[in-house]
Amino acid sequence: VKKEDGTTAIEFSLLAIPYVFLTLGIIEISLMHAAASMLEGATSSASRLVRTGQLQQSSGDPETQFRSALCGYAAVLISCGDVVIEVQNMTSFSDYSGLGVQYDSDGNVTSRGFDPGGSDDRVLIRTSYRYNMMTPFIGMLLTGGSGSTTFISTIVLQTEPYDFGENVS
Repeated sequence: VKKEDGTTAIEFSLLAIPYVFLTLGIIEISLMHAAASMLEGATSSASRLVRTGQLQQSSGDPETQFRSALCGYAAVLISCGDVVIEVQNMTSFSDYSGLGVQYDSDGNVTSRGFDPGGSDDRVLIRTSYRYNMMTPFIGMLLTGGSGSTTFISTIVLQTEPYDFGENVS
């Protein structure tokens, strides 16, 4: 007579580790995707201030107001103070090809500055965020050893002709 009392426990112990890693990986990828989507949505929403001229016509610091609007939309999975914001006025849409992402020696995205332009201008808006993985071991596997990845959201738009001058009847 064979004894098979511990078979289920042994089978479970062999499958538990891969199951836990798979589950953690799915959760990590889900959080990562949610953070990337949140940055994209926040950039899109905050860029409306530039598109409509609200930012250019306001009395405060435009970069501070843009960051405040961005942070209002991306407050859960993103540390807003770590978002790099770049807003560049372009003479034409073809200038976009010369405004690639710039990195420093550590691989972090650097900004060329904040110039939202004026009425009827072409503007590049780029935000980036270095997302640190929540689970160290799974994060190392997903990122090739660095434990973090960079999300970049880019919007190129033409501002509305909001400057109508003084002689409007």
